[in-house]
Amino acid sequence: MKVALFVPCYVDQFYPQVGIATYQLLGKLGVQAAFPAAQTCCGQPLANSGCEREALPIYKHFVDTFQDYDYTVVPSGSCVYHVQKHFDKLEQTPAVQHVRATTIDLIDFITNILEIKELPGSYPHKVGLHLSCHGQRGLHQANESEMTPVRDGQLRRLLAGLGGIELTELDRNDECCGFGGTFCVSEAAISGRMGHDRVQDHVRNGTQVLTGGDMSCLMHLQGIVRRQKLPLQVLHAAEILNGLTS
Repeated sequence: MKVALFVPCYVDQFYPQVGIATYQLLGKLGVQAAFPAAQTCCGQPLANSGCEREALPIYKHFVDTFQDYDYTVVPSGSCVYHVQKHFDKLEQTPAVQHVRATTIDLIDFITNILEIKELPGSYPHKVGLHLSCHGQRGLHQANESEMTPVRDGQLRRLLAGLGGIELTELDRNDECCGFGGTFCVSEAAISGRMGHDRVQDHVRNGTQVLTGGDMSCLMHLQGIVRRQKLPLQVLHAAEILNGLTS
């Protein structure tokens, strides 16, 4: 299996440790991922700002970079969703169709492609899981509260199998954090309030480590945690899973 790792541009610039943790985790799971040096961005920031036509060359470059791989693994549900859904703006050549079908979120790759349902190790902390909107409602990685009260999903199951862990039961399990890409710039006050409410739900219910599969949401929440000097650690799920102790 020929696998490539795509590290989103904001992860590369602000959270390189997440890209490193993803690469190392894949290696521990028996996958020697390539890191194509030509990679740049999936084009989501431009598209979210209403400039999708200007993003088309970025889309084409992404396809050119990853078309020769069986899977392109990404530690970001929002980037994966963008490739799968927005690359329909390109001419649907075999290469474009292949990249759209094989670009996959890290957690989906672990659970659906590698078929790993449980990881050995312990993580003796109370962990709060943030479900990103793209991951949950776009990629269907977790149940939606408007459909069922059952709280379940790929990442939740992986975490629940770790020794010593306690998952936080939130009052509002899958509420949006308010980041929304450029929404946090154009509607900063609303975005900030939504993020504050999300963080307070975790604080109120005793979260020690706040995690998720999308660093963009976690970046937004981490900013609020830092400004308010709250006793919460914010980590991408790849960092937790890569650093497990047995």
